[in-house]
Amino acid sequence: MSTTSTPVVQDKDEASKKGPRLKPRTRKALVSVLVVLLAAYAAFAGLVLWSMRQPPEQFGKVMAKMPGPVPFLLFPFETAWTHARAGSLEVGDAAPDFLLTSVDKSRQVQLSVLNRQQPVVLVFGSYT
Repeated sequence: MSTTSTPVVQDKDEASKKGPRLKPRTRKALVSVLVVLLAAYAAFAGLVLWSMRQPPEQFGKVMAKMPGPVPFLLFPFETAWTHARAGSLEVGDAAPDFLLTSVDKSRQVQLSVLNRQQPVVLVFGSYT
């Protein structure tokens, strides 16, 4: 008994399931566009992360130039903000010194000066 093999003919539906093949030139162009977009995203993310680690005034200047809600939509903003502003204070550490303008803008208040006069309790929260 001899067996002869018959050529396998692919069904047109099977060939179309693989999808259309891209020409090498088109594929190269798409890869180039993807690389440029990834580089732009990385640069944008780097700028946002860098600005988050700057003093609030500098951060505000950078964010004021951002178009609309772009940083919030394209970047995990809240997570990055939490990590960038986490600080390194532990329970029991002395509070860092700071200088604030009073509510009526008549004077400036510095924590170290207040703390010399009497103990200071800092309360942060919302009362609404």
